[in-house]
Amino acid sequence: MDGGPRVAIITGGSGGIGLAVGRLLAERGYDVVLTARTEATLRAAGEGIGARWVAADSADPAAFAAVVAEAGRVDLLVHAAGVMQGTFVRKEDLATFEGVLRTNLTSAFVVSAACLPVMGPGGRIVFLSSSSAHAPQPGRSAYSASKAGLNAFAAALAQEVERDGIGVHLVTTGPVATPMLDDVHFPMRTLAVDDVARTVAWLDTLPPNVVLPEVQVSSVDQGPFAPELFVPEAARRLGRTEH
Repeated sequence: MDGGPRVAIITGGSGGIGLAVGRLLAERGYDVVLTARTEATLRAAGEGIGARWVAADSADPAAFAAVVAEAGRVDLLVHAAGVMQGTFVRKEDLATFEGVLRTNLTSAFVVSAACLPVMGPGGRIVFLSSSSAHAPQPGRSAYSASKAGLNAFAAALAQEVERDGIGVHLVTTGPVATPMLDDVHFPMRTLAVDDVARTVAWLDTLPPNVVLPEVQVSSVDQGPFAPELFVPEAARRLGRTEH
């Protein structure tokens, strides 16, 4: 450590949870490097929050190496990149299934392997997972499998790097109000992206000797703090606007 700000790489940084995390960390004085695949939206996101950015596919080792090279060192890696695609197994093609696993699970290996050589004691890796890892969704077999695999990967990685003074955490969320839910056919109570961002930022305030493998976060469904009902685009088209 050189005494400067903590350097954070955020994947999936062009929107949704990734951008919310990047914005909050930038406000708190971190040196943030955003990455995502689409350059135009990533550039706008980076410029909007005053962060560095590098367009890259997080599942491509050569492409992601450029992100790490730009960062120089990594104190915090937040892996928020992911997709929720696919359908019922009898309808799904292999290319879609493998594509979801590549984006959601293979990428976790790629980004971790790339960042660990430049991450010292006190470093942290935070993976964004889903409640589908524990309660698999019919019609989302690829997504559910990828998130369950991510949780297992994180647990194994944590045991590997504990001796190096590096912490590994999972933030496992319920539904979050992002475009990822556009194809869902029913309304629901959701978290806001800022709720998740605050959870991620809080994890990086923990003492480095604290082990906290997984934080499960979801919205309350009733009572004075229940959010307004979120109606995905697909549900709206079907006229399903009530819980």
